[in-house]
Amino acid sequence: MGNGFCGGRPRLKRKIGFRHKSNFYKPQGVPLRTLEIVEMTKEELEALRLKDVKGFDQNECALKMKTSQSTFQRIISSARQKAGRALVEGKAIRIES
Repeated sequence: MGNGFCGGRPRLKRKIGFRHKSNFYKPQGVPLRTLEIVEMTKEELEALRLKDVKGFDQNECALKMKTSQSTFQRIISSARQKAGRALVEGKAIRIES
């Protein structure tokens, strides 16, 4: 191959409807330096906000983020898995800046 093409489609810019105030969330009383960190994208945080906080249905969320419903489903599934792991396993969450 050697043509420099990595394959796949280029990543689209998704619409993020708010600015988060914190870059880290962690268990109280545990120093950040001792915690394993789960990385979460702004898109994943936006998906959680739209679906789980605002209560929009999946179609509305996909439209608001300017993505397909199947892509939104992948984003929200990833976000929930990461948030769940962090909560259950006592890890910190870092939101990309």
